[in-house]
Amino acid sequence: MYKIVKRQQLNSTVVRLDVEAPFVAKKVKAGQFIILRIDEQGERMPLTVADADPKTGTVTIIFQIVGRTTMLLSQMKEGDSLLDFVGPLGKATEFGDVKKACVVGGGVGNAIAYPSAKALHKAGVQVDVIAGFRSKDIVILEEEYQDVCDHLYITTDDGTYGEKGFVTNKLQSLIDEGNEYDLVIAIGPIPMMKFVSEVTKPYHIKTLVSLNPIMIDGTGMCGGCRVTVGGKIKFACVDGPDFDGHQVDYEELMKRNSTYAEFEAHDREHCRMFQSAEKEVF
Repeated sequence: MYKIVKRQQLNSTVVRLDVEAPFVAKKVKAGQFIILRIDEQGERMPLTVADADPKTGTVTIIFQIVGRTTMLLSQMKEGDSLLDFVGPLGKATEFGDVKKACVVGGGVGNAIAYPSAKALHKAGVQVDVIAGFRSKDIVILEEEYQDVCDHLYITTDDGTYGEKGFVTNKLQSLIDEGNEYDLVIAIGPIPMMKFVSEVTKPYHIKTLVSLNPIMIDGTGMCGGCRVTVGGKIKFACVDGPDFDGHQVDYEELMKRNSTYAEFEAHDREHCRMFQSAEKEVF
């Protein structure tokens, strides 16, 4: 059993949990993920690690409530325990020889982008971070990012906080200003990663994207995370989750990512109805 030692509601739909998992905490690196299971009836769910502290033996996961399992997970309290918490899995992010990098996060993807910014900053790389959100009320990890980068730029679609506009607009302006990046890491919604890659491609800037949104079982056996990269079939959970952003077939990826949208909506509604019934009975 893996005890939840800290729970924090980051915004209305995003939750942070710090889980006691000392063996994972000692080995996990930026880009890797875990698979958890709430109980014996629960599904196996992969989540990219947002942070880890080997000294306390805790691993941080940050997730958005999108389906039944994430809804149930969000209702767990400090002191509760998870049945399974397996990892680290997947390949760690390979940064290469980098002097200046830009880490671009979109929405809850900022939780997954944060470990890369932290690792690069620790290695002495000059790091710029562009963190994009729809509006001020869903901004997360601002203080944490400030500690692991040289410049933090927050953008919001509606202009309620930071700079108004998309992360791609800010990235393009930073490049136009003469910033010579060796590496750009983009993590967030698939369309965002696609357009970030389109911005960097003409400048031949190495661009990594994380395809964690399509992972299901985390072992490559189910085939649900199958993607096409550079014309070849890859599996996000075992070959990635990081891939060359200029080589990913985004159109295929977006179609595959929407496969379970209807089922997720049904599970959310079923979970809400079950909770309402419990309240009436008890």
